[in-house]
Amino acid sequence: MKPHVALLASPGMGHVIPVLELGKRLSTHHNLHVTVFVVACDNSLQQTSQLLNSTNHENLLDILLLRSGDISGLVDSDASIVTKILVMMRVSLSSLRSAISAMKCRPTALIVDLFGTEAMAVADEFNMLKYVFITTNAWYVATSIYAATVDKKVLDEHTNQKLPLKIPGCTPVRFEDTIEPLLYRNDAVFYWYIRLGMDMTTADGILVNTWEDLESKSLGALRDTKMLGRIAKAPVYPIGPLARPVGPPPVSRKDAVLDWLDKQPTESVIYVSFGSGGTLPAKQMIELAWGLEQSQQRFIWVVRPPSDHDASGSYLTADNGSAGFSDYLPDGFLKRTHNVGLVVPMWAPQAQILGHPSVGGFLSHCGWNSTLESIMNGVAMVAWPLYAEQKMNAAMLTEELRVAIRSKVWPSERTVERDEIEMMVRRIMVDKEGLAIRNRVKQMKNSAIKASSEGGSSYNSLSQVAVDCETSLQCLKAMAQGG
Repeated sequence: MKPHVALLASPGMGHVIPVLELGKRLSTHHNLHVTVFVVACDNSLQQTSQLLNSTNHENLLDILLLRSGDISGLVDSDASIVTKILVMMRVSLSSLRSAISAMKCRPTALIVDLFGTEAMAVADEFNMLKYVFITTNAWYVATSIYAATVDKKVLDEHTNQKLPLKIPGCTPVRFEDTIEPLLYRNDAVFYWYIRLGMDMTTADGILVNTWEDLESKSLGALRDTKMLGRIAKAPVYPIGPLARPVGPPPVSRKDAVLDWLDKQPTESVIYVSFGSGGTLPAKQMIELAWGLEQSQQRFIWVVRPPSDHDASGSYLTADNGSAGFSDYLPDGFLKRTHNVGLVVPMWAPQAQILGHPSVGGFLSHCGWNSTLESIMNGVAMVAWPLYAEQKMNAAMLTEELRVAIRSKVWPSERTVERDEIEMMVRRIMVDKEGLAIRNRVKQMKNSAIKASSEGGSSYNSLSQVAVDCETSLQCLKAMAQGG
């Protein structure tokens, strides 16, 4: 009998996609029986179901949807996305417990994403191993664990005096790059973030969507008992990159997007997208349109209605609003750029676009999923972070890894004007600097492939998790026989 592992994914493509890819990796590479629980809100239920069907077409995984239902009576309508997701996860715990209890072959381990740490109590109830899967990078893990244990004075100096947060063994986090929850010290999201850091240290292991060559510094600090290892306690397993592979495109979108790319020269197109939930203010959308037009470079731009109040405004919504998208673009923009650009409403097959030979750049919000998809396809980036830990990701990409460029000031701080956008697009697409960046990211792509291949660092790391699950199963069998 195969060891049985359960995975829990919180709402949102940024969590569901890597959890599904982890499940597929455990099933195909390590011969585990995998059940994936996906918490879905009613607003995005159709979108989530479509993703699950397309991802699991080979039936490698058992997938169960846990519908969170209507939470409007439990959370304010203007609450943050993080708060809403946490409430959804809490409401879903009883369904998760019932589903596991009803299984004939109960899992030996439960792997939860970063919003699901409360579910580790369910793992304890059923005597299961418990792991946290951090769908972003090791620097984020280090920051979270350190922030949860450091003296309040240190956090005060970071958030009030705007001093860098110095994390033992890691690159310091500048105030302007810091993760959002640390900025809201009196908000519930801050206390969730601190609890997350504490919860991680109680797990049987921390799985991270990164690899050794990408983040050797942060990973070393998390393992070093004289640095972060003394407080991290749980072993850290870099198992990435886990991102969507370039597979067959959705038929409904093939003619509109990929066929257009087939007609463009190699590495001549910049892809512009802000993830599954990112939105821009109306004024910034106008400037971005003008910047793309002035650059005279080919582009694909995934456009959503603007939001002047919430950069994550589309995170838990369905794909609506595609009609009339020209209403919030400059007059005549579509007509003037129809020979060089393609504007796509709401959604595009991103993995297939980034894997297309005609794409040479990616103007990205720097969500970790998108970052990994870009690296895995050898595509250089223009960093445009919006929310969550995206500024930290962008700082890593531009300054440490040097596979991206950025604006002078983060777009969340002020409007980036058209002339600067034009300059950034041309820098990444046609200047010598862009060529050097593309060469670096292609080297990183090779590193990612090596880490994930059999015998690579991430492959071996995940193998250890599989071995632990097998050992736990044998122990349970022995206990049952002894009883």
